[in-house]
Parts: sequence; structure tokens; C-alpha cells
Amino acid sequence: MKYLKASAISMAISAGLMLSGQALAADTIQIAAVGPVTGPVTQYGDMVREGIRTAIEAANAAGGVDGKKLEMVEVDDACEPKQGPIAANNVVNKEIGFVVGPVCSGATVGGASIYNQEGVVMITPSATAPNVTDGKNFEFVFRTIGRDDQQGPAAAKYIIDSIKPKKVAILHDKQSYGQGIAASVQDNLKKANVDVAMFEGINAGETDYSSVITKMKSAGVDFVYYGGYHPEMGLLMRQAAEQGLKVTFMGPEGAGNPEINAIAGAAVEGMLLTLPADYSALPENKAVVEAFKAKKRDASGAFQLTSYAATQAIIAGIKATKSTDPEKVAQWLHANTVKSVIGDLSWNKQGDLNTFKFDIYTWHKDGSKTAVK
Repeated sequence: MKYLKASAISMAISAGLMLSGQALAADTIQIAAVGPVTGPVTQYGDMVREGIRTAIEAANAAGGVDGKKLEMVEVDDACEPKQGPIAANNVVNKEIGFVVGPVCSGATVGGASIYNQEGVVMITPSATAPNVTDGKNFEFVFRTIGRDDQQGPAAAKYIIDSIKPKKVAILHDKQSYGQGIAASVQDNLKKANVDVAMFEGINAGETDYSSVITKMKSAGVDFVYYGGYHPEMGLLMRQAAEQGLKVTFMGPEGAGNPEINAIAGAAVEGMLLTLPADYSALPENKAVVEAFKAKKRDASGAFQLTSYAATQAIIAGIKATKSTDPEKVAQWLHANTVKSVIGDLSWNKQGDLNTFKFDIYTWHKDGSKTAVK
């Protein structure tokens, strides 16, 4: 397997150390949880780690994998694109062959080529940007979530069919994920002859978006789509309300975080989101949901069960191949279907799911959400 191929330097490692490492590998299968442990969007990392932990606990309670226990290893990339390669090299240096993550698209794009080159199976439960996989010919990179060119059309269809706005403003955070999904929504709205009055980027991390709100008021927009994460989405909604811009906001799954309520306040009521289906509501997942609750975790967030499913896929591949060789596991995943908490998973040649469904939700000021009928 690629990630354990010895270089001239590694061949010089003492026999004692090598035997020690082999003994550890014989007893434990490590899965790296790569995502934000620090930074402004750590909540998304928390969601993913909850999913991984719960899946690992279930597997270990059932005897592990061929008698080996599973272990989660946290690796922080702060959801920063420039940290993606650093986190990936950290995983490689630890000789971990399996990753659930990264969480954010920018960091995923930054690390995916390294995982693939070094032969580490990487399954992201949350990175939706098409350029994670498009045209890369990766063998080891997979997703357990759909892409923005699936999510964007779902949002646009709802805007066209149900909102029927007169003028739309589309904003984004100028990052791989946010700008990509905003562009997808814009393309689909324009095809339907919806008037997109503005398509504009804002700077993530700023605290005053008055200028863009003033511009939207002047343009007479009656609906706003924002591509990006919850901190900026929350500020935009709150400041728009404070400045008298009464419009409905819509965003992608990256804005679907309970923390947005504290940022936006009462202005969050009625926000629209595209989110993965609520797999926690499926009757067949009742025992899994109870396992989350027993550990004071919430299975109903955007990424908990897609992370659980990614962990299930890795475990299924190891069991089926009777091997912890990532190359064998990757080949098996490409050729087979995995039963998971989010349904049957199968992947195309570039590691994207063959099918995935995004639903539309209305978000409420108490932090709950309601599926749009």
C-alpha cells in the first residue's frame, strides 16, 4: 500500500521500533478525523467527530473488526485551505491509512491530492465543492455527501417554483465552497429567467456588511441567497433586519448550525436551507439515534450521520477485503455498495456518490428546523 512504502530514510529505522509499530497496528485500526478543532467553524468538526465516535463505539462494542479495535485520531485543519496539506501530511506521517474528513471544501481540496498520492482512503462527509473530485482521477478519495452542483439546483428549483422572487441578490464568501454553490444557484436561476440583480462576494470574518446591505436595498431585491458558512450568514441577516431590509435569506448546509441563532437573533426565523435529508428520522435508524442520545450527542445535525456512514464504509471495506491495506479497501469501495445509516452508498469512478438528495428546510429562532413540504 502506498502510504507505507518505505523510503531510504524509513528503511533505516531500528528493528525494535518497527516491531513496536507492527504490534500497535495488529491491535488497533486508526481512523483520522480531519477537520476544525480550532477556528470559527469548529461546530462542524464537532458534528463530524460525533458521527465517527458513535460509529466506532458501535463497531467496538460488537467486537471490533476481525478482533481489532478501532480508534479515532483527531487532526486539526481549522477549516483553512492552507492547512489542508499540513493536516494531510500529519496523517501520512502518523501512518494512518483511513480518514473521515476533511470537513470544509477548501481544506479538502488542499489535502485530497496528498491523501491520494500517499494511498490514504479519504471519505469526506461534508465537502460539497465539485472541484474536490472533478478531473482529478483520484483512486482513494470519496464522499458521503452530495455536490454543490446537486445542492445548487435543488435550492434554485425551490426559489423558482415556490418563492418566485422579482429580484434576487446572490452573495458568497469568495471561497471554494461558498462561491461555487452561489455560482450554481445563479446559473440555474438565469436559465429560468429569474432576475439576478447582484452576484457579489463579501470578505469572510468581517463584522460590518452595511455596504452590501445598502446596495441590496438600492437594487430592490426581495430575496437573498448566500453561499458560505453560518458566521457571515448570521451577521448578514441580523444587520439586514437592523437596516430595514425585509427579505428572506437562503443558504446551503454550511449555514445550518445552531450557533447561527446567537449571531442572527430573531432575524434567523424563516431562513431557508438546503440540507441532507434528516436520516435521524428514519425508523431503521432508531437504535443509532438512541446511541447518540446516550452519549448526549445529537444525530439530527447536517453531518453526524454522513460521518457515521463514512466510518461504516471504511469498516465495511476492511471487513470485506480482510485487510487494512487502503489500496484494497479503495478498490472494493469503487466496486461495491455499502449499506449505511444514510442508505445504500455507491460511488462513480471519481469517488462521488451515484445518488444523493438535498431537502429544503425552514430554520426557526429556537434552533429547530421544519422540512418544507
